[in-house]
Amino acid sequence: MNLLPRASTFAGHLDAMFYTMVGLSAVVVLGVFITMLVFAVRFRRGRHVDRSGESHREMGIELAWTLVPFALFVGIFAWSIVLWVDMRTPPSDAATIYVVGKQWMWEFEHPDGQREIDTLHVASGQPVRLVMTSQDVIHDVFVPAFRVKQDVLPGRYTDLWFIPTRTGTYDLFCAEFCGTDHSRMRGTVVVETPADHARWLATHASASLAARGKLLFTRFGCAGCHDPASAVHAPRLDGLYGSTVPLADGRQVVADERYLHDAIVLPASEVAAGYEPVMPSYKDRIDESDILALVAYLKIRGQDRETSHEPR
Repeated sequence: MNLLPRASTFAGHLDAMFYTMVGLSAVVVLGVFITMLVFAVRFRRGRHVDRSGESHREMGIELAWTLVPFALFVGIFAWSIVLWVDMRTPPSDAATIYVVGKQWMWEFEHPDGQREIDTLHVASGQPVRLVMTSQDVIHDVFVPAFRVKQDVLPGRYTDLWFIPTRTGTYDLFCAEFCGTDHSRMRGTVVVETPADHARWLATHASASLAARGKLLFTRFGCAGCHDPASAVHAPRLDGLYGSTVPLADGRQVVADERYLHDAIVLPASEVAAGYEPVMPSYKDRIDESDILALVAYLKIRGQDRETSHEPR
């Protein structure tokens, strides 16, 4: 009996692959040890058996012990690749929740502005995508009941997604040693029915993440250069998100969350073609939760492709 609940669509598939690998390993171990015991008994001292060591080639046996393990290996490999691709490809309608790991707490922020510390509310049956970064050191989101686990890294974004299937409260751990209170860096994921989750979102409504990002955009003076009416020759942001950006070094990149994040904290790393590397870095001047808000705002502006088609 499986003592750990299966609370996501991934859980059953990953358990099946795990138990298949354990079963195959057990068969190999038993086969090896049984063969050892048979030979130990048959060729023990005092037993009258042929010990001449004459070689007898059996092509069928040799092909079997070569091809059968190879086929099993390829099968497990293909199975794992299919699962890996599925786990790395969130559906387009997944609800995006932003996560910041800090020593020693988890901060979650929903697109509509609901903010949580060490507790994450999600709806059963609805896909959820976590976009994650770290404020300080390497952390790791691990929800055993969902069978999902992903490193959370400083200075870059990682993500994971899942579809909860059972309502309830499930443990969330940091699975990367991150300092003195690592063992206390834990939280919970609360899976609710869609109706209950909608009520929770409504009762905890706040200024949206993008709205907070718009305020930060103004506070840090970004509009002075990036506003369409600005006289400064700086990349325009409308129509940016999701587009392909040609760089000064000849490369091309997609303007995704990672690109927007790096454009704020590492602006000289990927300079858009036709522009000078004059933008100052905001690294250590703004924390990761505020960068997430700015990215959310830039994504909304970047989806308005009717305004401008200029690259960053």
